[in-house]
Amino acid sequence: MGKKRVIKQSNEEAIKEVEVLESAMKKAETGEQARRPMQAGRVYIATSYNNIIMTATDFSGNVIGWTSGGHLQFKGPKKATPFAAARVAEALVQKIRKAGLNEFQVFIRGVGGGRESALRTLISQGLNIVSIKDITPVAHGGVRPPKVRRV
Repeated sequence: MGKKRVIKQSNEEAIKEVEVLESAMKKAETGEQARRPMQAGRVYIATSYNNIIMTATDFSGNVIGWTSGGHLQFKGPKKATPFAAARVAEALVQKIRKAGLNEFQVFIRGVGGGRESALRTLISQGLNIVSIKDITPVAHGGVRPPKVRRV
């Protein structure tokens, strides 16, 4: 098979990657503005093996803000990492603070590496979490199998 080469990242590339990430975070900050202050809302965390998407809504379902791993310039397999999930949660918290959201419920869906990381980041940012609920769909029984073929 041959030897495998390890690609090492130079300092310039690392600095450039950090600058791209910071500019994406600033762009996410300056997103949509809230119209009126709200008291409570909901945060939906959708994790998969490929990406993480977080959405903040009020109780009637109107979207306050959203962000994802791809939205913050993470590409390929980096989008679903716990680090990317933490950055996505930080960007969403900034949008929530601009909207004046005080407390909210968290709904987590999916099986990804960033589930716990995103939740920990939301808690560590000092937001008041009322409840945490796992709404991952679970198969139970499935569909009816086809009839046995008779020849």
